[in-house]
Amino acid sequence: MPNIFEYLHWRGDVPLAVAPFNHVDNLILSELVYTDFDRVVPNDGTAVPLSEARKRFFALHNRLEVQARTAHSYTAPAPFLMDSMQEGARFRDLRLCCYEAVTDLDAAAQFAAVTFLLPDNTAYVAFRGTDGTVVGWKEDMILSYRSNTVGQLCAQDYLSRIGVLTRLPLRVGGHSKGGNLAIYAAAHCAPELQERLLCVWSNDGPGFRDDVRILEGYQRIQEKCVSIVPATSVIGMLLECDCERRVVKSAASGLAEHDGFSWECGPLDFIPASPSRRGAYYGKTLDNWVARQDDATLRSLVDSLFSLFEATGEQTFHSMTTKKRRTAELMVSALRALPREKQRELLAATGRLVQSTGASARMMLEKDPSAEE
Repeated sequence: MPNIFEYLHWRGDVPLAVAPFNHVDNLILSELVYTDFDRVVPNDGTAVPLSEARKRFFALHNRLEVQARTAHSYTAPAPFLMDSMQEGARFRDLRLCCYEAVTDLDAAAQFAAVTFLLPDNTAYVAFRGTDGTVVGWKEDMILSYRSNTVGQLCAQDYLSRIGVLTRLPLRVGGHSKGGNLAIYAAAHCAPELQERLLCVWSNDGPGFRDDVRILEGYQRIQEKCVSIVPATSVIGMLLECDCERRVVKSAASGLAEHDGFSWECGPLDFIPASPSRRGAYYGKTLDNWVARQDDATLRSLVDSLFSLFEATGEQTFHSMTTKKRRTAELMVSALRALPREKQRELLAATGRLVQSTGASARMMLEKDPSAEE
């Protein structure tokens, strides 16, 4: 089915001056930021042409090795977007600057961003979403009990610095957690910078706690924010966002619809879809479960759960799956090593999740009996 690669084939020769920047263009840049631009794009404000960034990246990374990683990660195809972008007039003159990447295991922070200088004399600030690292997913879970994370504060600082570096009108966006970072940074930057924002995109990114959503800065940018989610959205339905929401069709199904490369495009926009019952079910289940925990309990649960993952010594979930037996043995040993009250807490939380699952199923059937089919 047509995705952003096909879109670039169809529309890559149409300059932004002829067909203005749109939602699909936003996703392309939100996916491109998953590329490891270390030693490719400097962080000193120097702008690198797309052609040069592409040349530098593939000089450092073997194409066959990058291609092989696509079997294990939905973000791995990102570098190949540069090939398609370089072929057409729409993005050929794109320049990249200010690449920044931070991973701090102790602070549970995984952050990366890059700024794209577009041919239409605007800039797009792209924040990377969750990668496959354990620390990245832990930071996502922290959103449930904290009003800000280290990654969000990094995003706020990054956007503010870009606002000083360039006076161009700004677009901001990201996929998954990157979408959350985009809205958070936009909501917390100075009012004069907020006025320069053209649009802020969250591509299937989680929302925010109530204490963030009531802030004046958050309220000021709501009309500029767009949340794009697939029909069966899980990550994008976590917490509330208050944005204009656009539901799009995905060639994948279930949880795999989170993969932005699976979203279907036409020549001008995404193919629209209606929210699925399965997505509503997942969202209601998680909402019910989170609502039954207080912040202290959520923090304790996240710390305990991720201590099991960290006990494996692996930094990514993919590496755990390649060593399933060893991973399971180490996690069981770590679970047994937890204090008894922590073990009971995890088991009790699992039981509440099962209860939430049943409650969500009953609510769906009462509202729409056909949902059991």
